[in-house]
Amino acid sequence: MAAGKVVVLDPGHNGGNGAHPAEINRPVPAGRGQTKPCNTTGTATNAGYPEHAFTFDVAQRVGKALADKGIKVVYTRQDDTGVGPCVDRRAAIGNEAGADAVVSIHADGSEAAGANGFHVAYSSPPLNAAQGAPSTRLAQTLRDTMRTNSFSAANYIGTNGLSARADLAGLNLSTRPAALVECGNMRNATEAARMTSADGRQQFASAIAAAIEAYLAS
Repeated sequence: MAAGKVVVLDPGHNGGNGAHPAEINRPVPAGRGQTKPCNTTGTATNAGYPEHAFTFDVAQRVGKALADKGIKVVYTRQDDTGVGPCVDRRAAIGNEAGADAVVSIHADGSEAAGANGFHVAYSSPPLNAAQGAPSTRLAQTLRDTMRTNSFSAANYIGTNGLSARADLAGLNLSTRPAALVECGNMRNATEAARMTSADGRQQFASAIAAAIEAYLAS
């Protein structure tokens, strides 16, 4: 049963980041001996709909669906007007919550011609037990559920919708099962239209919530 489990949802970026460059550009630990900027502004559709607004809206929808099933939901940010938190702090929120699953929600901004589709990133090579089989299974469940909900895997990055990464701080620093979903390419007109519409965001959220439920129940 998924009821009683703890899920941390991490909507990428934040609405106030762009106005605070010094704060979001300062280096923070990123795991594997690396540092990275605290955060970034994210991308946007060609019409200007920002990634931070998309990720926050989708995360709220996912969280409602999970909470309705008795799952405890923790968010890494509470609004879309603030700054940060930094990527290392986002990972710490999941660790401190003892999360059964941590899912970061993003959208890509590839300028490559014809680039479209979602992909799911996970930490590789793993740095701890949670980053091994549990995180791989979470990533695969997200990938499989996105596909069964009529989302196509990315044609420009990763392999069959999965992307092994060693450079993402939120994944590197996690001691809980964690994955990051790039829902699609905001620079692709078809995907941008889906992301910009409330119905489209609900479709993303429903798929992600179903994947998390499936993972928790397995």
